Amino acid sequence: MKHACCAVCLSALTLLSACSNGHTQTAAGQDTGPSPVLAEPKTSLIPTVDIAPAVGWPAQGKPVAAQDFAVNAFASGLDHPRTVYVLPNGDVLVAETNAPPKPDDGKGIKGAVMKSVMKKAGAGVPSANRITLLRDADGDGVAETRSAFLQNLNSPFGIALVGGTLYVANTDAVVSFPYRKGDTAIAAAPTKVADLPAGTLNHHWTKCLVASADGKRLYVGVGSNSNIGENGMDKEVDRAAVLEIDAATGARRVFASGLRNPTALAWQPQDGKLWAVVNERDELGDDLVPDYLTSVRDGAFYGFPYSYYGQHVDMRVKPQDPALVAKAIAPDYALGSHVAPLGLAFYTGQALPPRFRNGAFIGLHGSWNRKPFSGYKVVFVPFNEGVPSGPIETVLEGFLNDKGEAQGRPVGVAEDKAGAILIADDVGNTIWRLTSSSQPVPTKP
Repeated sequence: MKHACCAVCLSALTLLSACSNGHTQTAAGQDTGPSPVLAEPKTSLIPTVDIAPAVGWPAQGKPVAAQDFAVNAFASGLDHPRTVYVLPNGDVLVAETNAPPKPDDGKGIKGAVMKSVMKKAGAGVPSANRITLLRDADGDGVAETRSAFLQNLNSPFGIALVGGTLYVANTDAVVSFPYRKGDTAIAAAPTKVADLPAGTLNHHWTKCLVASADGKRLYVGVGSNSNIGENGMDKEVDRAAVLEIDAATGARRVFASGLRNPTALAWQPQDGKLWAVVNERDELGDDLVPDYLTSVRDGAFYGFPYSYYGQHVDMRVKPQDPALVAKAIAPDYALGSHVAPLGLAFYTGQALPPRFRNGAFIGLHGSWNRKPFSGYKVVFVPFNEGVPSGPIETVLEGFLNDKGEAQGRPVGVAEDKAGAILIADDVGNTIWRLTSSSQPVPTKP
């Protein structure tokens, strides 16, 4: 009876939102770039809900690469792959993971509806709690071997290697393991480095991770415990933030705040600054608020929950904090409304044409709170001298079929040792490899 009730709620919610909120206000592309057009906020009792049902890829199916690119399956048959990380020897680590139990998240009718929504979107599977190692020994762009590298983790997401220490950001803590070049499995018990905000609510559970160049500091993106602080600001302590952790002592501090859900972090190769992709708030209409790519400044505040895109006040948030809003920094580059960026990698290789060097490849997981769909593709943002320098462009799409079903959904991205781009697909359970069709990717030595 419970499942039938959820289905009825979901059907009713979808029908009502289609009647009340099923069109966009901005033209295509206006909600991207350094100066996006921001639509007027639209609120309603019933928010837009439009889900691309997860169906997976048909036999021989694959996404569509842009002109001058080619794509192939690097590895398939995985279990909800989310993060992809390339070790110095070329081995590829994949976090096969999903949300942990969150008994206090999503209570009531709305919560039941959202759980049904996530299941329909392919996010309802239990977490494998595993990091798998993939090895392409002959350099042909396909992994011949795989092994269970780390098991019995707790919804792992972020991965970073510093010398002989491998750091993993579980949903509730950063832990470390000893690593030796060529290892295909690690049996050592984890060493806790620092606790992370989690608990039984843990609304945004993913914890992305990067290390500083000298390896002394770790940076972790922690999402909010709500959409707009509706669960109380006491539930948002050290959340909606990038945390800085001393790798030696585990001491942590808030590096930057007001970032609703920073899902991936990376260092810009030209000036060494930290950048993030961030998922902004929902239920302000089809065209608000653009998710974004931004540099992350020490001590900066980016608005959550009181304002969005700088100092645009969200009138739903009570009480307000005018002093904080006055400090809110607008992000650097809009990626589009509700596109759900979950992966970020700056390109430093030689295998792609020179115009891609130092630019950002971004995995857009795709919308649930918008009509028509947005995201469901991999995009590229060019950079020059450390800042975005041109329009967003699509490099991999076709994740939705002509019925509006999700054959795949892109998540994490990484550059492999040969200079190709790896993309985790958590619905297609595949790691895709994007290469230049006009400029052959060199084989590994």
